[in-house]
Amino acid sequence: MKDYISDRIHTIIDDMVEDVGKGRAIDKLDVSSQPDSDAVIAIIEKLMRLVFPGYHIDRVYKTYSIRTMISIVAEDVAYHLDEQIARALRFDPEFAGLEEEKIRERSQMITLDFLGRIPKIREYLDTDIDALFDGDPAAESKEEVIISYPGLYAVSVHRFAHELYLMKVPILPRIMSEHAHSVTGIDINPGAVIGKYFFIDHGTGIVIGETTEIGEHVKLYQGVTLGALSTRGGRKLNGRKRHPTIEDNVTIYSGASILGGDTVIGANSVIGGNVFLTHSVPSGTKVNVKNQELRMHTEAETDID
Repeated sequence: MKDYISDRIHTIIDDMVEDVGKGRAIDKLDVSSQPDSDAVIAIIEKLMRLVFPGYHIDRVYKTYSIRTMISIVAEDVAYHLDEQIARALRFDPEFAGLEEEKIRERSQMITLDFLGRIPKIREYLDTDIDALFDGDPAAESKEEVIISYPGLYAVSVHRFAHELYLMKVPILPRIMSEHAHSVTGIDINPGAVIGKYFFIDHGTGIVIGETTEIGEHVKLYQGVTLGALSTRGGRKLNGRKRHPTIEDNVTIYSGASILGGDTVIGANSVIGGNVFLTHSVPSGTKVNVKNQELRMHTEAETDID
């Protein structure tokens, strides 16, 4: 039998090598200079140990006290986060051409600033746990919420990513949010501003855009989209308010889509399932879709319309 692969494989390889030398974004070869997604995901898991220290088994270190555990994990996070931030900053035009020492100084300051915000993040997450437990009759305990609820995991990662976003760290916040998205099916852009007592029930298919603003005591159910009205402007829309504002004590049921940067859902409103909204509603409004006509027939029956 003729060996076709041996005859042609080297020519194909030569074509591949030539193709990656064209200088496009897809042709980048300097892997060591860019953030490492696996390292960022590992940092997320260590951050979860810092915010929920009693819920993670320490498989590496023998811990004698809470201070010892926090010290070990925080120093570990500081070392690896500093490295990933430094790599990310090299993608920032502000730091283009700066010597490595300046980049390292900046990455260390950001790392320390971020770690200093952990108590604030825990404060917000404590209210999120309350919202989930109080709002879900199926929840047997707050411990169950912390250990197993995908909504809390997605919001926890978002609260990490959002702080880095506020500090203008490139790339890393998005790596974090996309990891949570892949694990939970909940897509929260790190730029979204989310208040305390945030409730996500089930969560699968939720999308929250970058410039979304969400107040306190807001409840979202599966399949909700808080999105942009149009993205045809592409990069020209960068920096503009493209996503809705949801005020305090709003409930949005499954499958609802609320779009547009000028759209404001007033406080204490309820948005029903499968509603499509592109304009604001005042406080205390209930919005729902009028009951649709259901038509049923058996195989023996004929639909005459």
